[in-house]
Amino acid sequence: MRLVVLFFFVAGLIRAENWPGWRGPSGDGVSAGKGIPTKWSSTENIAWKIAVPGEGHSSPIVWGDKVFLTSSLTEKNKRILLCIDRLSGQTVWKRDVVQSPPETVHRLNSRASGTPATDGKQVYVTFMRAEGDEVIAPNVGSERLITPGKIIVAAYDLDGNEKWKTNVGDFLSAHGFNTCPVLFEDLVILNGDHDGNAYLVALDRQSGRQRWRTRRENKTRSYVTPIIREIDGITQMILSGSLCIASYDPRNGKRHWIVDGPTEQFVASMVYDGKYVFATGGYPERHTLAIRPGGKGNVTDTHIAWRTTRGAAYVPSPIISGRYLLMVADSGIASCFEARTGKRHWMERLPGGHSPSPVSADGLVYFVSDRGVTTIIRPSETFAVIEKNELGEPVSASPAISQGQIFLRTHQHLYCIGPKKN
Repeated sequence: MRLVVLFFFVAGLIRAENWPGWRGPSGDGVSAGKGIPTKWSSTENIAWKIAVPGEGHSSPIVWGDKVFLTSSLTEKNKRILLCIDRLSGQTVWKRDVVQSPPETVHRLNSRASGTPATDGKQVYVTFMRAEGDEVIAPNVGSERLITPGKIIVAAYDLDGNEKWKTNVGDFLSAHGFNTCPVLFEDLVILNGDHDGNAYLVALDRQSGRQRWRTRRENKTRSYVTPIIREIDGITQMILSGSLCIASYDPRNGKRHWIVDGPTEQFVASMVYDGKYVFATGGYPERHTLAIRPGGKGNVTDTHIAWRTTRGAAYVPSPIISGRYLLMVADSGIASCFEARTGKRHWMERLPGGHSPSPVSADGLVYFVSDRGVTTIIRPSETFAVIEKNELGEPVSASPAISQGQIFLRTHQHLYCIGPKKN
């Protein structure tokens, strides 16, 4: 009887899985859900579809029967947080988080690109608030003026009541802003990599008060959301960006180890397969690396297990599925590697360019293109496409998976894909 009870308890947990932040429960795009949709169109297998006010590339997050999404009402100088009922698609509440003139952005960025995070009690959201006179952009090929500003972090309860709001520091980048909060124990952790006095900073979840701050000495813009893993008894917060790949203690911000380079700027988050951490990026050169996540100090010469420069992704994050490391380059060229050895099993073109990061569930990997085409692949040593689904709208956000449904933001709408819930 105990086994039966345990089975139904675990099955219930899987069905009720939340998607609480960037790339889901573990920050790596992997869902424990079963029975996830594999077939849809703009009219087929859609529980609901709503128009999203404003514009933004942030991804939806899901907690219980609530979906949270950020957007920029740029013409009104407003950055907003939306709470949407997952059953009906109706807006439950909307809050103006930041009042700001539009900051300078890259043509592929938006003014609402940071995906929020929730612990089921509060929702944490980040925006850039443009402040001060325009300055000459550092670290760019051609001279131009850009807007400096501040990183603003705010917390709301699930009913939309503001609990706190704080300015955590300067931000300067010719490409605009994108920082996703990471929740760990009682902390909210932010990556403040930018073309100035860059930093990592941790805030107290309840008060917004700063708990620690760590300088990032290379002072170079990057947009990587850290992952946090317990590895050989050591808690490691690992991220690429700002001319390095590095591991920190998320409790105090002290650095464990660092790998130099191998390039300047990164966007894609890292992943971990239980042995290696994997990074892909960036600009001006593109590399994919497998790193042994241990040691102290600079481990550049000792801890790189394998690397390749062919087919590396800049914006889309990679994903681990079993023994395989999969990724898609921004151009749409997808690759599948044997994660432990770096052997490439296949390299194939998917439809269109790719900015969204892939997600996986039930042994399948979902790659969403900039054109809104989702190619579903079963990872193996051979290239195996299970399905292709088209929404007919451009997409820059990454999908969220929760309770047997997929939540996908296009440039115009938010789709709930899968069976309707009662």
